[in-house]
Amino acid sequence: MNLCQIQQIETLSRDETFIASFELAVKKTIAEFKLIEPNDKVLVAVSGGKDSTVLLYVMKKLGYDVEALTIDVHIGCYTKQNFENIKKFCAQLGVKLHAFSFREEYGYSVCYITSLLKEKNKPLGSCTVCGVLRRRILNRAAREAGFSKIATGHNLDDEAQTIFMNIIKNKMDLNARLGPNPSLVEDDGFVQRIKPLYFIPEEDISKYSKMHAFPVHYGRCPCSLSSTRNTLRSLLAPPEIKFNIMSWFRKNLPIIREKFKGTGVLGRCSVCSEPASSSVCRACSIVQDIKSPEPAEFLRS
Repeated sequence: MNLCQIQQIETLSRDETFIASFELAVKKTIAEFKLIEPNDKVLVAVSGGKDSTVLLYVMKKLGYDVEALTIDVHIGCYTKQNFENIKKFCAQLGVKLHAFSFREEYGYSVCYITSLLKEKNKPLGSCTVCGVLRRRILNRAAREAGFSKIATGHNLDDEAQTIFMNIIKNKMDLNARLGPNPSLVEDDGFVQRIKPLYFIPEEDISKYSKMHAFPVHYGRCPCSLSSTRNTLRSLLAPPEIKFNIMSWFRKNLPIIREKFKGTGVLGRCSVCSEPASSSVCRACSIVQDIKSPEPAEFLRS
């Protein structure tokens, strides 16, 4: 796959009824679950992909006072194009964009970090490395800038896949932290996450994006193709399966949260002072693992 090819903007004919229904669904989710209060300062995590681009646009259109944050993990032309797209998009919307970089924060790209961990016999999937290190930047930046909520572009498909992965991995305690307004973790150091697109299928988000001719990449991240989540996508593709999982989860979430109540109280990482469930947070553990000795030069990216 040539990640450096000229980007083609995908479009669909506008369906104003669909667009209005989509935006109403987001508005209802925010209202029903009290995701945003009048005095909240909301930071939207954006990657340049369809989900976060649509989320930012809709929240701005609905009248919320938002700013955006993006993190470049340096996957060649893929993330370079995404960054250019979201930078121009935020400028057009009149939304302030906060930009961070893996190389500036950690010294290396996500692909290099993943390769180095594998070389040191401490392998982690690229999605795990990316997620852990991105979340630390996002949480710290949001807290230090005074944001009270972080909005992410997670959709119905994402949540159904995560629920199923946690079940087959016997990690029900992680399911207790899910939902449109994830909870359980009790610590002032964490900025509350919210998911306004929680009940919207990925297919509908793609349609909405194409109807607005948003400049986004619709393919998968090239580093995620071998991930467990990517394997599950085809298994959970039929709409009835996703909706059944979500129906079961909504019904049982109060029971799951009650069972794991009190397990989310955290301490502080001895290295970075961020909230952590152990003496050294997972992000700092990864950073420590990638320190000297230096790897072979050909591994650099």
